[in-house]
Amino acid sequence: MAYVCQASRYVLYLTGQHPVFPADVHLADVTHVALAFMKSSSFIGKRPSTWDLFTSVESVRAKFSKNKKVAVMIAIGGWGDTNGFSAAAASQMGRKAFADNVKAMLDYTGADGIDLDWEYPGGNGEDYKKITNSEKSWEVGAYPKLLAEIRAAIGPDKIMSAAVPGKPVDIQVAFTKDTLADTIKHLDFVNIMTYDLFNRRDNVTMHHTGIDNSLVAIDTYLTNGVPPEKANLGFAFYVKWYRTEDDCQEPVGCKTVLMEDPKTGNDLGKSGSFSWHDKVPKDLEKSFHTALDNRVWDNDGNYYWDVEEKIFWSWDTPASMAEKFPIIVKSRKLGGVFAWGLGEDADAFLHLKTLNALYRKYLKPKPKSTRTPKDEL
Repeated sequence: MAYVCQASRYVLYLTGQHPVFPADVHLADVTHVALAFMKSSSFIGKRPSTWDLFTSVESVRAKFSKNKKVAVMIAIGGWGDTNGFSAAAASQMGRKAFADNVKAMLDYTGADGIDLDWEYPGGNGEDYKKITNSEKSWEVGAYPKLLAEIRAAIGPDKIMSAAVPGKPVDIQVAFTKDTLADTIKHLDFVNIMTYDLFNRRDNVTMHHTGIDNSLVAIDTYLTNGVPPEKANLGFAFYVKWYRTEDDCQEPVGCKTVLMEDPKTGNDLGKSGSFSWHDKVPKDLEKSFHTALDNRVWDNDGNYYWDVEEKIFWSWDTPASMAEKFPIIVKSRKLGGVFAWGLGEDADAFLHLKTLNALYRKYLKPKPKSTRTPKDEL
């Protein structure tokens, strides 16, 4: 069965870490909000009597007083949350039970749909050093089967989307030309995570949400079979930093220090991120403000290398966001955009306001003219 996509989409994640809202005038164009997260393990085993979430669907709807048509969704899973998905996907009985529980949750909460954040089926997730990709290879075929069961349970009128990785090395695990056809037919859209494209597994600096590597991610999905109208480009409302070696010839392409344990994959504390709503860590405060005041533009985005502290900074700015719309969204005729996440941009909401303006310019359907031939006389 084919599912009809909305003409254009503007999706925001709302997280339990930052459940902060701007004035409702800044939410007027949002088409979907995904509440993150419910744990995947909540949907296996005995059905709970209640469904725990950091907020309620009703209270979120109330924040959109100028936007009664917004779709409120529940995001299930997230980075590192894989066990519930794996357990459910391993058998037909498990997949059906998971799907039935999703249906029960939607009935209970009154949500309009789900966003499935099993981000790394088949491997390359947080536990990739502990459980090899070969041990998870069966998940590649099980993933679309789980989607099929969920779609059958919730029906065609509920929304179902998925968050999917943006790094090509991760895309090619479970989202290849051979597998995407069975996956995308069950989904209304995919949120392509065009951020964290430089992470602690890398060893040379680059933009974590740059224009070029975002375009590579989008083109990979389009080439592999995602219809452009079902693809959403992602924006990051947060900053990333990485510690580098001393002898860099150029800031971009500079060698980093070892950022994760080569045996366990554990974070060694040599890189990190924080949102615009977070308090800047004390040991990074001086370097961060230096980066803000002296950021560099290189036609792929803004960045800064602190030569004294040996820290590379990467983040989206209004300028880089504005570049992405004509180069990626418009040229590839994408169906929408999304951001992680709404409250992460508080208190100024500068990036949200920028995304609002860009959405209205490039994606929001224009009202049909009511002028008649007589009006032209």
